[in-house]
Amino acid sequence: MPSRVPRMREVIIPVLDEAQAIPGVLARIPDGFRAIVVDNGSTDGSGRIAREHGAHVVHEPVKGFGAACFAGLTAATAEVVCFMDGDGSLDPRELVALSDEVAKGRADLVLGTRKPTARGVWPPHARLANRVLGLELRRRSGIRTTDLGPMRAARRTELLALGITDRRFGWPLEMVLRAAAAGWRVEERPVSYGPRDGGKSKVTGTVGGTAKAVRDMLKVLAEVDARVAREANG
Repeated sequence: MPSRVPRMREVIIPVLDEAQAIPGVLARIPDGFRAIVVDNGSTDGSGRIAREHGAHVVHEPVKGFGAACFAGLTAATAEVVCFMDGDGSLDPRELVALSDEVAKGRADLVLGTRKPTARGVWPPHARLANRVLGLELRRRSGIRTTDLGPMRAARRTELLALGITDRRFGWPLEMVLRAAAAGWRVEERPVSYGPRDGGKSKVTGTVGGTAKAVRDMLKVLAEVDARVAREANG
């Protein structure tokens, strides 16, 4: 019997001062999706603007990308949930094909691999950091990934059961590590990646932001190594 495809899916969008971009992002949310915008302490009215444009808004006072993602995940109710940035660099219309892989039972976790649509949208320092983390991830989990991108899809209850603990930039990496340990089928699907709507990315836009994200992710990797060592020693 073919897998049942849920009628409603949800997309969790963490935001921090994305007032300029969020209206355009929400305008492109596909039919059958509910947008959950997690305001992670914005001072530019991002949460209010998102609510005015039809999103369900969650306020998460604890700063951190992972904290915002977890708040959105716990507020979600749909069987299939997605994550994506709210800066306008990703096209929400691609959520349909991405989440179909999960909804139709072809994968347990689908990662959107970014394909730049313009020059300069993915700086060299960010590409290099992504490559290093991908190699480290493969060495530890055996999963071959080309991008730890911000657009992804999975089943809500299974994601919660993974028990992801990181509340900073290590969240997406820990998700893949725990999924691999749980025997999940992890797949990739290309998604377009364009210029953000206003300002620089808080992560890839600066060397400092990228370094902070890499530091958080390396911490997650170190914790995984420590857990493996403890298990090996009984």
